[in-house]
Amino acid sequence: MKAVAIRPGLWSTAVSQLVKLAPNGWWRRAPFLPIPDPSYFGFRLQTAYGDTEQAPPVDGLVTYLEWVKDWNATH
Repeated sequence: MKAVAIRPGLWSTAVSQLVKLAPNGWWRRAPFLPIPDPSYFGFRLQTAYGDTEQAPPVDGLVTYLEWVKDWNATH
């Protein structure tokens, strides 16, 4: 999260992705945060890194958000 916090240019992309990936009605269930479904994280870890148990590299989130930002700018 610190890697994103020091990059203001990615803040709006990060918030946008958080909202897009949050399950419907997230505000009705504890912990009352827009946290994406854990199975989505497992899928992303498996497809990106080949392992659901290994923590992604620190710069992985930044790389993903930069990709999303570039994709949105061109489509």
